[in-house]
Amino acid sequence: MALERIALVSDVHGNLTAYEAVLADIAARGITRVINLGDVVGKGPRGSACTALTRERCEATVRGNWEVFIAGDGEIRGEAHAWWRAELTEEDKQWLFAVPGSVDLELSGRRVRLLHASPIDEFTRVHRDHSEEQFAMMFEPTPFTGDVPRADVVVYGDIHEPYLRSGTDGLLVNAGSVGNQLDDSMPSYVILEGSVGADGAAGAVAGGGSATDGPRGGAAAPFGVQFVRVPYDVEAEIAATRDLDMPPAETEAYAVELRTGVYRGRHEELGLV
Repeated sequence: MALERIALVSDVHGNLTAYEAVLADIAARGITRVINLGDVVGKGPRGSACTALTRERCEATVRGNWEVFIAGDGEIRGEAHAWWRAELTEEDKQWLFAVPGSVDLELSGRRVRLLHASPIDEFTRVHRDHSEEQFAMMFEPTPFTGDVPRADVVVYGDIHEPYLRSGTDGLLVNAGSVGNQLDDSMPSYVILEGSVGADGAAGAVAGGGSATDGPRGGAAAPFGVQFVRVPYDVEAEIAATRDLDMPPAETEAYAVELRTGVYRGRHEELGLV
């Protein structure tokens, strides 16, 4: 029974310096399979470069709320929104908006569902201190995920705070953020490890489709989740942001977030600005 390792990255947010550091760490571990859980763009200055790197290195990507916000054709909401959208090419925007909302795979006989925020849509946020009802909901199929079986494992991003919770409904994992971590300043990503082949082929399928029609290994097949933190040159990323003339208010808030790992909504309260 072969064991496969799959790296899951999320919430890059245009932070190319952090993304390159995380992808280098993944490669150094000999992991060749990478899946992106969305929010490739926005907040940071190099969304187009991060999009190109995602297309090169990730076998699948799901759509995040910032893909809808930046790559979609909705109304422009301020200077920063216009700047982030203009930084992308037309091809970038078309590709980012067209990626699926969820991806399913089978690993160690478990149906693993990968999405950005929740199975409701890209915007319905589920925090770490979620309710029991929210926890159970994360594993259920919805119109957003498609006509698929209930998931055993769900890995998501969006909240920029990694955690794991196991319960009778399933295993819920948040991968944290590569480019804008908000529990501390160091990027995180997740490695899944499990069996492939007869006990669950680990091929990713868009739209929640089944990755295998074979038998499920269940408890007989080992399955692991590892969280990884990767240091990177924060000041180099901040310098790039200023060199590229991102709007000043966003640049300053982004710089404080990168240095402290504190959400910008709390900067004034904590005396960080």
